[in-house]
Formats: sequence, C-alpha cells, structure tokens
Amino acid sequence: MIKLIENFRAKIVLLFFALLILLFSGVVTAQSFKITTITKGLEHPWGMAFLPNGDMLVTERSGRLRLIQDGKLEQKAIAGLPSIQANGQGGLLDVILHPDYLKNGWIYFSYAEPGEKGMGTAVSRARLKDLQLLDVEKIFSMNIKNGGGRHFGSRLLFDEKGYLYITIGDRGEQDRAQLLNDHAGSVIRLHDDGRLPKDNPFVKQPGVKAEIYSYGHRNPQGMSLHPQTGEVWIHEHGPQGGDELNRIQPGKNYGWPVITFGVNYFFGTKIGEGTHKEGMEQPLYHWVPSIAPSGMAFYTGDKFPEWKNNLFIGSLKFQLLVRLELQGGKVVKEERLLEGKLGRIRDVRTGPDGFLYLLTDKNNGAVVRLEPL
Repeated sequence: MIKLIENFRAKIVLLFFALLILLFSGVVTAQSFKITTITKGLEHPWGMAFLPNGDMLVTERSGRLRLIQDGKLEQKAIAGLPSIQANGQGGLLDVILHPDYLKNGWIYFSYAEPGEKGMGTAVSRARLKDLQLLDVEKIFSMNIKNGGGRHFGSRLLFDEKGYLYITIGDRGEQDRAQLLNDHAGSVIRLHDDGRLPKDNPFVKQPGVKAEIYSYGHRNPQGMSLHPQTGEVWIHEHGPQGGDELNRIQPGKNYGWPVITFGVNYFFGTKIGEGTHKEGMEQPLYHWVPSIAPSGMAFYTGDKFPEWKNNLFIGSLKFQLLVRLELQGGKVVKEERLLEGKLGRIRDVRTGPDGFLYLLTDKNNGAVVRLEPL
C-alpha cells in the first residue's frame, strides 16, 4: 500500500512538472487583454485610418467622414466629399493614407458612386485641412453600374512598391465576376494617381479592363499586406458558407461563381460546378458555415508578442474576432475571440501604437482598442 501511494505521488509530481514545461514553453498560452472604448456615436462605421499625429479618420456608411482627436469624436463631419449614394451595403466605405502622406497629404476613400444606371464602387483622393477636404479627385470608377445595394467590396491597400489595390464585389450579379470586360468581382491595381501600371496582367489583351489584377471574387471586404512576404491577402464573403481567405496573384481566377464551398441561401442548392476546377485557384482557408468576414489585419505591433504576424478578421454574423496562426503561408490554428462582447465587427487595424483597433457595425458604433493585461 505504501508503495502504491509513493507511485501515485510520483506520478502527480511528474504531471505537475510536465504542465509547467508546457506552460513556459509557450504551448499552453492564452493572451489576456482588456477592451478600451475610444469613442461611440458612430453610425455604422466602416473603415478607419490613423493620422501621423495620432488622430483617426473613420468613415460612416451613411456618407460621413469623421475625425477623432485626442480620443474624442468631433461633432462636425468633414466636409467636401463627392456625391455618395448610401443604399443597402453601399455608402462611404474604406479610407487609407498614401504611404508618403507626410510629403503629399493624400487621403484615399472608396464609396458607392451614383450614376445613370445605378451605383458602382469608386475611389477618390483628397487632402485634409481642418475639417475640409481639398483637391478632391476621382481616380477610379467601376465601368458598369446597377441598381442593387449589394457587394461593393471596397477595401483599399498600398503595397510595398506603392501600387494601390481596390477590391470590387460582384454587385449581386454573380456571373459578372468571370467577365474581364467588367470591373465587378475583381481586385484592381493602379498607380497612386489612377494611372494603369504597364505590367498589369491583362494590359495587352484587347477588350479587357486592364485595371483588373485578379478576378472571380464575390465580395472582398478584407485586405491586408503580409508583413513578411509583401503579398496581398484578401478575404471574401461566400454565400451560405464558403467565405474564403486568398493570396492574390496577378491574372489568377479565384473561381466565383463557377466553384465555391458555399451553397444558395434558398434551399441550400448547389452553386456552379463544385469546389474545384482546373485553372481556378483554391482558397488558403475557408469557413463553413459563413462567419461573414469584414476587415482584416496582420498584427505587426509590439504590444502582443504572442500575436506577432497573426491574421485578425472581424465577423459580422457571429459577432466575434477571428485570430489565425500561420506557418509557411498556411493556416495552422484558428481562435475565436470576443464572441458576443462587442457585436458585429466591421474593421480591424494594427494601430501605430502597437494596439489592435476594431470598429463595431451598429447605429451607435464604436472604435475600441485591445490592450494587453
């Protein structure tokens, strides 16, 4: 009996030390953080950008651009925006700064532009003085507009070479995503002033919109630059399931609506030809059921060392924040954070202060900050 007790004690001690080894080796870890609300009172905020002095620009889908100074929301909206049609998912959408903002002062924003046959995604740039936009110029307008209020895409990104990328949704007309004479359902690449890059993949093909960099996309509402490879990554909404994470390559066809892991909203019927087809790209990762992703950022700050280079994605449907760990360009782990804590998460950004910032998509939306404990 004494020997059995000693053996049992020995096993307990071994188990205790094994747990300690796992804990301190980083295998069993959980990043603790607190949520700090920067400001509330935003009407369905959609995108945000950080000014060099620490202030923030935030778009409201209803068509207003707002300034947050010293953590306080300016009550007066910024004036000087072009004509914007707020309808359905459309309105004033993303906002980013030029990489050389300190030299040229350019701010870029995407929006639903009204036209004779409906609406379409457009991008303009302007300079900000006090609460007024100056030197406003439109640098992109999708070529075919329609009256629907869905799938504008509209995320903006500059890469390391200074090219501007724009995501465009299929505008609720899925077959348009396979047409190269139509901007719908594509990722666009331009120079910062809207000029066409000479090395875009379809420049030499007649009858094609040469601004198109990749196509076959449904509704990409997240885009971020991989901090180690410099590659452009996007995610896009699937239908009922089939949300995708993709690495964008020039000239590639990402399949929608020919291939998808999603199904029709009504009765769950099949879409297209299945999940695979030769000549069409497979996603790096996909979600079934759909999480309704929006906003995306690689974490590049120093406040959360455990999260370095992890990918963060907002979820509208499940009202949470997805964290993805990557190895060799593949997703090896998914963690779901903040479920039911904040509501619909519309945008995610790494702040210049190293914290992680989120926008909540509500009538009384907020900017919140995640800070380590």
